[in-house]
Amino acid sequence: MKLFHLLLAFLFLAAAASAIDIIEKDLETEDSLWSLYERWRSHHTVSRDLDEKKKRFNVFKENARYIHEFNKRKDAPYKLHLNKFADLTNQEFRSAYAGSRINHHRALRSPRRGVANSFTYKSLDVNSLPASVDWRQKGAVTAVKDQGQCGSCWAFSTVAAVEGINQIKTKKLVSLSEQELIDCDTKENNGCNGGLMDYAFEFIKNKGGITSEAAYPYAEADGSCAAEKSNPVVSIDGHEDVPANDEDSLLKAVANQPVSIAIEASGSDFQFYSEGVFTGKCGTDLDHGVAIVGYGTAQKGTKYWIVRNSWGPEWGEKGYIRMLRGSSDPQGLCGLAMEASYPIKSSPNPTHKPKDEL
Repeated sequence: MKLFHLLLAFLFLAAAASAIDIIEKDLETEDSLWSLYERWRSHHTVSRDLDEKKKRFNVFKENARYIHEFNKRKDAPYKLHLNKFADLTNQEFRSAYAGSRINHHRALRSPRRGVANSFTYKSLDVNSLPASVDWRQKGAVTAVKDQGQCGSCWAFSTVAAVEGINQIKTKKLVSLSEQELIDCDTKENNGCNGGLMDYAFEFIKNKGGITSEAAYPYAEADGSCAAEKSNPVVSIDGHEDVPANDEDSLLKAVANQPVSIAIEASGSDFQFYSEGVFTGKCGTDLDHGVAIVGYGTAQKGTKYWIVRNSWGPEWGEKGYIRMLRGSSDPQGLCGLAMEASYPIKSSPNPTHKPKDEL
């Protein structure tokens, strides 16, 4: 636990060191805006030729004005920030980081059947659940990862949930391989062109487990399935779907383990989210897979979900976003209650390399 808090403190200091605040003076002239852009560039790895730099500056200054005006609002429970996406248009951001096409894969899948009857946590009393849960503090969540410009969020969402249930069952936290799913789970999923967590859970079950991150590291690109790297270290017995459009059922599941969900994450406020409880505008065009790793209530009484993203620790709250819990929309904010699922595990992990790999 002490190590966990030291790690959080380190990440906080690192994030604070890279923060670029906007003041009114920064927006007064082209020169002051250019100076702000140069300060931002000094904190982010950005390689541009002069023509591209000028083009990016025009995008950056519009984003900076938008962020500054938003943060002047007194009624919003969250803030925006000049993060690493600050010189991307929203369309560019959407294409590169929220292009998993989860809705497309959902449309091709057969309808979920018998979900309510197969939901393990159905009989739990929602009023008897803990007031807050944080699976990070319980040691069931690995460090935040970064998918880069590859539409592999579905793999990161799946892996986060499997890492969580494995730690809960075995007391050992093992970082698992998203790249194995990208390269090898290709019957229904499409690697960097998107996928669906349910398919990935079934792939892991049928294969007899999933390989460690160390043995099959992330490449941020589609690749050929490397059987020589595949040595399953964590297995699951399948997965269950949370009844759709039911945040009470979702709460029951999250109280017991990290849960994979899909959201619409392509809006400008999501792009520049920095801190607080996100209540921004978004729809239900599910385009991004993430994982809920807890829940709680803010000081002003706003209930929230703790959502682990895969855009690196410099985005949001050290890689996380707190999203409104208990939305008036049964589908949940940004559709977060529409496509929730989690792995089930009772069998022991593999102790030797299977003869039949793939």
